[in-house]
Amino acid sequence: MIKGYWVPVLHSHLPFVKHPEYDNFLEEHWLFEAITECYIPLLKRLKSLEEEGIDFRLTTSVTPPLAEMLADEHLMDKYKKHLEKQIELGNKEVERTIGDEHFHPLAIFYRDLFIETKEFFNGFLNGNVLNGYRHFYNKGNLEVITCGATHGFLPILSVNEHAVRTQIEVAVQSHTKHFGRAPRGIWLPECAYYDGLDKILNEKGIKFFIVDSHALTYGRPTSINGVYTPTYTPHNVAAFGRDALSSKQVWSSKEGYPGDINYRDFYRDIGYDLDFDYIKPYINPDGVRVFTGYKYHKITGETDYKEAYNPLVAKEKTKAHAADFHFHREKQMEHLGGLMDRTPMVVSPYDAELFGHWWFEGPEFLYNMFKEMHKHGVLKSVTPLEYLNMYPTNQVVNPNPSSWGDKGYYDVWLNEGNAWIYRHLHEMADVMQEYAQTYFHTTDSNTIRILNQMLRELLLGQSSDWAFLVTTATATEYSVQRTKEHISNFNELKGMIDYNNIDFKKLEYCETKNSIFNFIDFKIFITS
Repeated sequence: MIKGYWVPVLHSHLPFVKHPEYDNFLEEHWLFEAITECYIPLLKRLKSLEEEGIDFRLTTSVTPPLAEMLADEHLMDKYKKHLEKQIELGNKEVERTIGDEHFHPLAIFYRDLFIETKEFFNGFLNGNVLNGYRHFYNKGNLEVITCGATHGFLPILSVNEHAVRTQIEVAVQSHTKHFGRAPRGIWLPECAYYDGLDKILNEKGIKFFIVDSHALTYGRPTSINGVYTPTYTPHNVAAFGRDALSSKQVWSSKEGYPGDINYRDFYRDIGYDLDFDYIKPYINPDGVRVFTGYKYHKITGETDYKEAYNPLVAKEKTKAHAADFHFHREKQMEHLGGLMDRTPMVVSPYDAELFGHWWFEGPEFLYNMFKEMHKHGVLKSVTPLEYLNMYPTNQVVNPNPSSWGDKGYYDVWLNEGNAWIYRHLHEMADVMQEYAQTYFHTTDSNTIRILNQMLRELLLGQSSDWAFLVTTATATEYSVQRTKEHISNFNELKGMIDYNNIDFKKLEYCETKNSIFNFIDFKIFITS
């Protein structure tokens, strides 16, 4: 007897970062770390579940910028070199730590882990991480959903509706390019919703999206069942609300499982701990120390004192935590089931980076959670659409404008520190609209190239990541530089049209570096 349905949702996203002008660029390592620590570990666990005959359902976004990077030959060539470097460092570490009873086994553990990662990447994935997602997507175990084309913060972009429509239309086209079918669901960038967005989603064939709980509890009218059943918007798109309880158990570093003293400490890394001359070949070429992935300590406690990490003990902990999570979900479902006219569901959305990057053992926890469900048979994992198919009749609620950011609304992405960005983005959108209309029927190939690149620069400038990183004071300099770069590129390209003076070297540079969406057609901006 099924007591309830669990809807786990992961958000897999990184901003588009590509620097072909450098052999090694610091921010490109965001992608390399995510592949090694998050995406491949997750796909390896899903493959294990498949081989063990354990049925599961997981929903994950693979955002258009991430998909474009994972399919980019230049970046994947760099990733292969990155893996070779990691294995080389591992061999040096195995040698350096001989005689150290704590760190020597860990050096072997990490070196072997990087070797296994390389084998999985070249083997099952055939050199393309998207192949793993496609495999489980096509089997029905995985529901892959999209996002905004470049994770643009839609409520603020909505002053020009064409900007929002283009973000969604390009996302649908990108998803279709990479996965062979149109997406049925969307992770709204930052889970940010505004009145009327559902109309655009419906027109683009989107069936459901994820929101934070207050979008429904403060909706009009209030959702009768809270977040434990989906609701339909006025334009017939299903909204699934985040369950705070299950999120907190996993998300919170202090109250949640990731804070357990036996789990790996994220911040202690040999990239910072070891002698500079020794580690120099494996950090940034300009001498900036970075995380290498070789982390030899466990959380231990809140002080600077850290004991040696034990992977076997940590692995056993994931089993205990999965059992605990299952127990609490079962009790939660039992309680909810007595209050509702149907079998309840719990939606648990997380950033994919939590699983493997911030919480090293996270993928193993997910693996064990699916095994717990298989063992007990009282809870079942489903995708949002599977639940909708079981219960197609739902309350109509107009979700409250909201996001999943701090304070729940738009503050993180619009404040005194980053407000300057939007006057440029709004002006660029208006210019794009005007030029798309003016040159709609042009047959001049160079004008078309320039307009297509202008749209790429606009989309890349709209990425919510830059405003977010400015607010959090993380990679601030790079975020400001990237924003200004796209604004400058857009205006230079516009000038080439205005003055009929094409700088082909600059145009080719932009097309090579900011090569996202090779299918782009500037006309989308006014036809979408």
